Amino acid sequence: MSSMFKPVEFEQPSEFEFSKENLKTAKDIIAKYPEGKQQSAVMPLLDLAQRQHNNWIPKAAMDFIADMLKIPAMKVYEVATFYTMYNKQPVGKNLVQICRTTPCWLRGSDEVTRACRKKLGIDVGETTKDGKFTLVEVECLGACVNAPMVQINDDYYEDLDAESMSAILDELAKGKKPKVGSRKSRHTSEPEGSTGV
Repeated sequence: MSSMFKPVEFEQPSEFEFSKENLKTAKDIIAKYPEGKQQSAVMPLLDLAQRQHNNWIPKAAMDFIADMLKIPAMKVYEVATFYTMYNKQPVGKNLVQICRTTPCWLRGSDEVTRACRKKLGIDVGETTKDGKFTLVEVECLGACVNAPMVQINDDYYEDLDAESMSAILDELAKGKKPKVGSRKSRHTSEPEGSTGV
């Protein structure tokens, strides 16, 4: 279990298998790798299992993937526990990942974190009682020029401050999808105020 989450009690399912559609996808993923190198499919298969299983990967799914790839389960556990993108315990519907690396910190990520704590009523590593939000801090998400930023599920929200972060959380709480990208209407990673070329 990643240290970015506070330990919680939860039940591990005893079994896992891919849905019919995801099993086909998994076989297509494995087929992309040369004979004898199929174990390289472990990362996309973990992602597929996580998406199927409410954004977290139970041990049974890791075992299922190991069987599919004909590798020791430990090799799958090693990958799943090394990368923070794989959740080893249940998370909220909206996984709010705040970048805490130096560029984001220098541009105000602490303010963004405080806004999330206040708005959601939880601390870093916790999930709201309604299961809608989990709040974590992560290392660099690769959008340093548009710092501070957060990743919520698969989407990046950039150039944030307390007010814009609160507005994003309000929209998500209402079941809406906030506009992704810069909150300052910056075009991709161009300097602020650039008119584009």
